[in-house]
Amino acid sequence: MANATFYIVKPNSPQAEAHGFGLYVVFLAQHFAKQGAKVYLNCQDKLHAEAMAEAFWQVETKDFQAHNLVGEGPKYGTNIEIGHQGVKPSWNRQLVINLADNQTTFANKFAEVVDFVPCEEKAKQLARERYKIYRQAGYQLQTIEIEHL
Repeated sequence: MANATFYIVKPNSPQAEAHGFGLYVVFLAQHFAKQGAKVYLNCQDKLHAEAMAEAFWQVETKDFQAHNLVGEGPKYGTNIEIGHQGVKPSWNRQLVINLADNQTTFANKFAEVVDFVPCEEKAKQLARERYKIYRQAGYQLQTIEIEHL
């Protein structure tokens, strides 16, 4: 059965601001990739995807995890691939981390979905809409409050 996990961002947490949220996403992607998952990071647009790719270079050397943007690097080269709406992962990925705020078009294409419930009210409403889409697609749903790193 497919699973969708929504991480709830608390208003006063480090993840509530853009830099802290980006670091948390990198942490999650690396965590899943180290467990052997083939991760697809779905960003809002090309600029956002490039910024997230850059964030992976900002970690400590010992924590570095290989990654690539869709269309760059060898087809099966990394466990973490970064893309955006309008492009597809270059090969089968099991887990998607969704950073786009528009309605998802990938329900049923991944066995595992990670999504977020932001603090801002409009973004929170969009997250509720995505939650409904996953539920209608038959995903097993859960929510987790983000803990401080």
